Amino acid sequence: MCIRDSGCIARLGARPVFVDIDPRTYNIDAGLIEQAITPRTRAIVPVHLFGQMADMDPILEIAQRHGLAVIEDAAQAISATYKGRQAGSLGTVGCFSFFPSKNLGGVGDGGMIVTNDEKLYERLVMMRNHGSKPKYYHRAVGGNFRLDPVQAAVLLVKLPHLREWSDGRRRNAAYYDQRFAGTSIQPPYISPGCVSIYNQYVIRTERRDEVMAHLKSNEIGTEIYYPLPLHLQECFRDLGYREGDLPQAEKAAREVLALPVYPELSEAMREKVADCMLALHLQEV
Repeated sequence: MCIRDSGCIARLGARPVFVDIDPRTYNIDAGLIEQAITPRTRAIVPVHLFGQMADMDPILEIAQRHGLAVIEDAAQAISATYKGRQAGSLGTVGCFSFFPSKNLGGVGDGGMIVTNDEKLYERLVMMRNHGSKPKYYHRAVGGNFRLDPVQAAVLLVKLPHLREWSDGRRRNAAYYDQRFAGTSIQPPYISPGCVSIYNQYVIRTERRDEVMAHLKSNEIGTEIYYPLPLHLQECFRDLGYREGDLPQAEKAAREVLALPVYPELSEAMREKVADCMLALHLQEV
């Protein structure tokens, strides 16, 4: 779960319950979900992290058995697939982000919710416009959640290029995978049946801080997604979580590092990234 999800839950007066991750994919560990469900649980919120979808079949089965909604956070996974099915199309609703850093980004904040539930769709349409239906007759307290026309115009221009850009990210990821094979650098693990869009290319190494400093000294940008798990964030201290409660998430936070993977990356640029990574690796063997 990301801060956008847990923050929404908290602002509604509900309580976010965190579940540990699969250490290979960094997505929610579906095998741990059921033990976190209580009579007060209302929804499961899988986050499709770094461009790869969570293991949705068991999540959907658990949700159906317990009568729960499934809210897919597909902000980092637009057009990614799980067993041939698109991100955002499997749950009760799918949520997308058009923040500029996303694979399909606007020039500011924006997003989209999709659903196959007609009744829920009608309510979402009403709520995005101050709860009005018809205009100026307000059935509920909603808000101004309409996508800005400028953002919509930019996104319509960019949308036809999404497949090409995602293919470019996959080519860069495949190059890194090949260069890092047989080393201690752990490249992203893509589950069988999944097609990732590599919103980030996240490696794993116990020497993360050293690697990050080495790349920075060679003028290569990197980022840590994410340095502190949500259950240990100060804003959720009142939930009562302690260090050690979600050991896989905590370990990942100490070891993961995102490398440049954007589609405009030239062959020379990605070669420099790989060469710098491998130069540091060779110093340890």
